[in-house]
Amino acid sequence: MPQTVVEADISREPDDVPPPIGKRAPQTVRVDLLSVELEGRLAEGTTFGYWTFNGKVPGPLLRVRVGDTVEIHLKNAADSAMIHSVDFHAAIAPGGGAAALQVEPGGEKAITWKALVPGLFVYHCATPMVAEHIANGMYGMILVEPEGGLPPVDHEFYVMQGEIYSDIPYGQHGSAEFSVEKLLAERPEYFVFNGSVGALSKLHPLKAKVGDTVRIFFGVGGPNHASSFHVIGEIFDKVDLFGGLTTPPLAGIQTVTVPPGGAAIAEFKVEVPGTYTLVDHALARAERGLLGILHVQGPENPDIYNGVALPGAGHENLYFQ
Repeated sequence: MPQTVVEADISREPDDVPPPIGKRAPQTVRVDLLSVELEGRLAEGTTFGYWTFNGKVPGPLLRVRVGDTVEIHLKNAADSAMIHSVDFHAAIAPGGGAAALQVEPGGEKAITWKALVPGLFVYHCATPMVAEHIANGMYGMILVEPEGGLPPVDHEFYVMQGEIYSDIPYGQHGSAEFSVEKLLAERPEYFVFNGSVGALSKLHPLKAKVGDTVRIFFGVGGPNHASSFHVIGEIFDKVDLFGGLTTPPLAGIQTVTVPPGGAAIAEFKVEVPGTYTLVDHALARAERGLLGILHVQGPENPDIYNGVALPGAGHENLYFQ
């Protein structure tokens, strides 16, 4: 009898979001990160050797408030082959803290830093070759809430875009290995949301109901390509451009440009039921795995939209992975 191979799902669920901070005084917040190297599902029939924070891509969304002291404990799994570290874009420190957080396999180091500026910030491994560690999955985000917190919404989602530089072509089955040649040429075989093809469509689609308000914490791990983030069939009511929370947000935005190592916070209200597609509007990337789905259930709203979709005509059918 052939043995069934179970491929580890390394993709982080988009609703894996810590609760809002709300109104509280600054405090010390401990964060534990574990560097884990593992073989995981890249696509149907294809695996890849990921390097991760806490076994998932992206790493966990961290949530603090301005004025908090962040106590970071980074442990590197004993069976890791590489030194790993973490650079926080939210930290004012040499290397974003990475200068003091280079951890050998089986080791652990800790630092503290103070969250001085509110916003949504990327963190990533910063061990040479830095781009290789990021491309293999070592990136995530930290939200530094302003004093008093963010306005409440019905759903908060965590979505990050990344690139996979595999030695085998897109779609070929088997165990893919990292290609440094493709990395340096900036030619990824795969573009992915939350770590793998189908992570936010087949495996963990986003879900909401008509009338709900949605907030997406969106970032780009990269390491090389910017994103033109767009939700097909929606308009962002509010966008905190580049993840900044100290300047007024933009309103009525169709597509948001987010650079590698950058972020944005996009909010909208869902008015009509159906399937909405998350894309990078460099749409050829959808053919290389970059696609997510937001399922919205609820009553029809003919005052806003009155139409019957033809079979196979929706974006979810054209691009579904």
